[in-house]
Amino acid sequence: MTSEERKEVLRLERRKYVIGASAALIIVIYLIRLLFLQLGSDDYQAKADSNALMKQVKFPARGAITDRHGRLLVYNQPAYDIMVVMKEQEGVDTLRLCEALGITPEWYSRRMDEVRDRRRNPGYSRNTQQLFMGQLSAEEFSRFQEKIFLFPGFYVQRRSIRQYTGPIAAHILGDVGEVNPQDIENDDYYRPGDYIGKLGVERSYEKQLRGEKGVEILLRDVQGRIKGHYRNGEYDRMPRPGKNLTLSIDSALQALGERLMRGKLGSIVAIEPATGEVLCMVSSPTYDPRDMVGRQRGQMHRRLNIDPMKPLLNRSIMGQYPPGSTFKTSQALTFLQEGIFTPETAMPCSRGFHFRGLTVGCHGHASPSALLPSIATSCNAYFCWGLYYMFQNRKKYPTVQAAMTRWKDHMVAMGFGYPLGIDLPGEKRGMIPNADYYDKAYRGSWNGLTVISISIGQGEVNLTPLQIANLGATIANRGWYITPHVVKAVQGESPDTAYTTRHHTMVERRHYEKVVEGMRRAVTGGTCRSADTPMYEVCGKTGTAQNKGHDHSAFMGFAPKDNPQIAIAVYVENGGWGATFGVPIGALMMEQYINGELSETSLEKARSIEEKTINYPDIR
Repeated sequence: MTSEERKEVLRLERRKYVIGASAALIIVIYLIRLLFLQLGSDDYQAKADSNALMKQVKFPARGAITDRHGRLLVYNQPAYDIMVVMKEQEGVDTLRLCEALGITPEWYSRRMDEVRDRRRNPGYSRNTQQLFMGQLSAEEFSRFQEKIFLFPGFYVQRRSIRQYTGPIAAHILGDVGEVNPQDIENDDYYRPGDYIGKLGVERSYEKQLRGEKGVEILLRDVQGRIKGHYRNGEYDRMPRPGKNLTLSIDSALQALGERLMRGKLGSIVAIEPATGEVLCMVSSPTYDPRDMVGRQRGQMHRRLNIDPMKPLLNRSIMGQYPPGSTFKTSQALTFLQEGIFTPETAMPCSRGFHFRGLTVGCHGHASPSALLPSIATSCNAYFCWGLYYMFQNRKKYPTVQAAMTRWKDHMVAMGFGYPLGIDLPGEKRGMIPNADYYDKAYRGSWNGLTVISISIGQGEVNLTPLQIANLGATIANRGWYITPHVVKAVQGESPDTAYTTRHHTMVERRHYEKVVEGMRRAVTGGTCRSADTPMYEVCGKTGTAQNKGHDHSAFMGFAPKDNPQIAIAVYVENGGWGATFGVPIGALMMEQYINGELSETSLEKARSIEEKTINYPDIR
């Protein structure tokens, strides 16, 4: 054999191996693809199953919500969703369908596009049920059910819809709406068309309230008619209902608070000092939670969202206001603990604080004034002198920054400057300035006079009404508080330790006793006289917070003085003096809770306050 012949033989041999390897590779690729289709993809399985089986989700009943006395606030009633299997509905008379459901052809086309849009509906499949129209009432469902046989591919799925027993507590209860893509991405429990808590406890306790879904696997014949349960229901799973919630709210107290705040902007927050349970949380203006139910929710939410009065804003935990003179109690406690003043230390007040060309005005009262009368009469000068002496004390604090840091640490320990951690979404932190803040603002050149307004709850200091109410609870407890919370109990669960743990301030109990005595004097002969009653001992502190327009009216107090049952904060935007709105509203709320009702005289006072409205021209 010649060399040429040998080369030809070798070339043919190599070609044989190449062809064989290519054939083997093709076979391997087909095997891998076949394996993937068998084990790794459910597309064909879904199509096969959809021809004979239909999985129908069974939605659990959402947990009910009651107030602290067992009064029902939120419950469920039946509702119905219209589901569609896109593969099966082809050829349906759409005009007749629209007429049966009371929708327009334009709405039908738009909704079908939304169902097919995988960006908005990532779980889309032509072979499985998709939500077409949600939350039909029983009446709407009964009308459609008579004609459903005319519309192949359309099915009815029963679920429940939230109902609210009354018009109160919208900001606490929240509402339920359809999930968005972010909700689905965050939790694989949800599918397009599911519902989720959007606000209030409906949101913060969503996992407890929602329960667990069940499923029914139904057998269909070749015409798509349901023939019964697959394998007699062997693979069906019953839904598990959500857990019931008991709120700490007293619904009668909440209703009274909302009536008293009509026509006003602001908040009322009441807390049971011993437990941290929120007894009422009023944010005004409010809205009727019954309007945020069903298919009307979206339209109503848009309307509320553009309202200049901001009814969706929960001012109790999101409003950040200058606390005004209610803040003076925290200053008195700090000055006593730090040894800046003793209870007997008296400071001059000639209608204000006057020093080195700086004046902070004050109303007329006896001078000089010690701790108790300074709290009772709300003397500005006394607290300005206290802050000045603290920030200038170089024996105790090497720098003004060190004094400021110590002051800030006291404020934080009292629950200011950070969210308290209430079990509601959206709580704001307020504002407590620190040394770095002023160093940046004044390039390191500042002193106690520069920031003197923080001593009387003005300047850079901002608190939420919840934080002001918590200050009242802390003073009532003589130095400790439990994180405020609106849920008293969750069915079948132990209490969360976050809402049973005491938080102690940096101030000794003996100093709190002095401040309590000063707040009692404010009621018996000071700025809170209209809160005085022979029925129990009230302790209080007014606040008149300066504002660009009319001043804000504030009140912080508790009752009874010993073994207190309620601590409260009232904040009325542009309400004027603290005694104008804050004190009388606070007094009525305390009477309602402690006595369970208002006297005839108090009922008349309540009606008078309800009729008083405040004009807010800048907002309207």
